Amino acid sequence: MHIIGIGTDITECLRIANMIERHGELFICRVYTDNEIAYCSSRKAATQHYAGRWAAKEAVLKALGTGWRKGISWRDVEVANLSTGAPTIMLHAGARDVADSLGIQRMHISISHARSHAVAYAIAEGE
Repeated sequence: MHIIGIGTDITECLRIANMIERHGELFICRVYTDNEIAYCSSRKAATQHYAGRWAAKEAVLKALGTGWRKGISWRDVEVANLSTGAPTIMLHAGARDVADSLGIQRMHISISHARSHAVAYAIAEGE
């Protein structure tokens, strides 16, 4: 296995909080999957978790080398959690197509957040 791409992103939690306040459910449902919404909404610091997943999605797209093109939407990149609590990435639709075309077999993700910022780092791995 070798590294095909890397990506990192940092976002301000206040920016995500403002988007949620301004656009409410329209914003949340456009960006996050049902599972992500359930996870983040159940957390005490929900905004930090939403911001962490935002940063993770951006980092994954950078690792794919695409940004928001090639038919990829926000919900095509999903952050889930393993039974250990560690985050993992699930790619769907356009994001899965791009990953397959690049030979990406696994996407690693690390997410960290505090009151003011959330950061994520992604590594795309393949043969």
